[in-house]
Amino acid sequence: QVPLVESGGGLVQPGGSLRLSCAASGSIFSIYHMGWYRQAPGKERELVARITSGGATVYTDSVKGRFSISRDNAKNTVYLQMNSLKPEDTAVYYCSRLTWAGSRWSHPPGDSWGQGTQVTVSS
Repeated sequence: QVPLVESGGGLVQPGGSLRLSCAASGSIFSIYHMGWYRQAPGKERELVARITSGGATVYTDSVKGRFSISRDNAKNTVYLQMNSLKPEDTAVYYCSRLTWAGSRWSHPPGDSWGQGTQVTVSS
């Protein structure tokens, strides 16, 4: 398990931008695939972006072209740059290391979730 602390959320108007950060503890951060999840009220948590240990990225369709995930292994940190935000992006955002679950990359069942960071998009 890798302790993770998310930050950077807040209230932003539609069309605005935010940059989320996720700081990890431990010296082997660089070997992990990492991802950003979000959970809106009344909805299941969904994986919106992930980045491999080598820096390749994948996005869910609803955020393609607007969100960008990156990592700085020297700082043990993964980022989520969110542009052109929409009200439907409102959610609590969580980062997670990812492991292969047989058919997809996902949050390891034995890992705890961090506290997350609230993103609210509203005028």
